[in-house]
Amino acid sequence: MKATGIVRRIDDLGRIVIPKEIRRTLRIREADPLEIFTDREGEIILKKYSPIGEMSTFARQYAESLAQVSGHTALIADRDQFIAAAGGGKQVLGKAISKELEERIENRESIMAKKGEKDFVKVVSEGLDEVEHEAISPIICEGDVIGAVVLLNSDPRTGMGDVEQKLIQSAAGFLGRQMEQ
Repeated sequence: MKATGIVRRIDDLGRIVIPKEIRRTLRIREADPLEIFTDREGEIILKKYSPIGEMSTFARQYAESLAQVSGHTALIADRDQFIAAAGGGKQVLGKAISKELEERIENRESIMAKKGEKDFVKVVSEGLDEVEHEAISPIICEGDVIGAVVLLNSDPRTGMGDVEQKLIQSAAGFLGRQMEQ
């Protein structure tokens, strides 16, 4: 565990403030859920909670099915990182989503774009440079954005259309409803 040198006091309601620098570094936003753990040495550990991360096995299977049906790379992300990949793109598993993608899904934007177009976003900061077409749909659960479903195509001759858009919308809707149960 890494010490920060920052000390905070607990207020009369039992609250403690997580410093802004730490929240920014760990991408913790207002209203983000945190899991609380304790260990035998008396340490309290706060961990970002990813509701969609709880169903990573299911998300992986769904991504595999999407990739098989569409013939494209399928990725599923929570609000911070990629938790499932199939049909290529396994190198992004566990990597942070790009700031651009984060902003777009926070704004609940669905994207269908070709490389070079205004709406095209790099989904991960490094890697996947060969992507030519993308389709992205936010996953919404109980009114909150919890992640995104992404289809990527690296063949410049074959684009994406209504079928891919409907596939990712269906996947995002289904995953969002699964989280509500």
